[in-house]
Amino acid sequence: MSDAQYPIGKFAPDPDVTEEKRKRWIEEIAAAPAGFRRAVAGLTEKQLDTPYREGGWTIRQVVHHMADSHVHNLVRFRLALTEDNPAITGYDPAKWAEIPDAKTGPVEVSLALLQAIHDRWALLLRAMAPADFARTFRRPDGQVVTLDRALQTYAWHGKHHAAQITGLRGRMGWK
Repeated sequence: MSDAQYPIGKFAPDPDVTEEKRKRWIEEIAAAPAGFRRAVAGLTEKQLDTPYREGGWTIRQVVHHMADSHVHNLVRFRLALTEDNPAITGYDPAKWAEIPDAKTGPVEVSLALLQAIHDRWALLLRAMAPADFARTFRRPDGQVVTLDRALQTYAWHGKHHAAQITGLRGRMGWK
């Protein structure tokens, strides 16, 4: 049986970044909202409130997490492009997932937000020069992250969470 928490495997950065790979990651980010819409299409409220794995978030919380996480990262990209190695603020995704809007809010709100975020993010990414991807931000733990690394992370992140949902659908026999 596959790993329900990491159905596509854990993130591993690709140290050999090429322009072709970068373009593919950008297209994966651009395509993520449509993948989420497909992943949740036709699900009932009860199904949306089903954890994707034992001890995991519900499908609803995963969708809201995607919007929360990716809005943060659009801002991080913009900060890194306009400041010299800015310190970014962190947030606790597990705590955010427990806020009432994430536990009970309609997924359509976050699906629409995710689409808007990704439309804007894709515009930015496609306009960036290759040298821009070497720019950095500094996480609260002190780790310096290049925009190339962040691009890879969030291309993976969208596929990772969509696969959690589609994996549950498959295990439950939900069409």
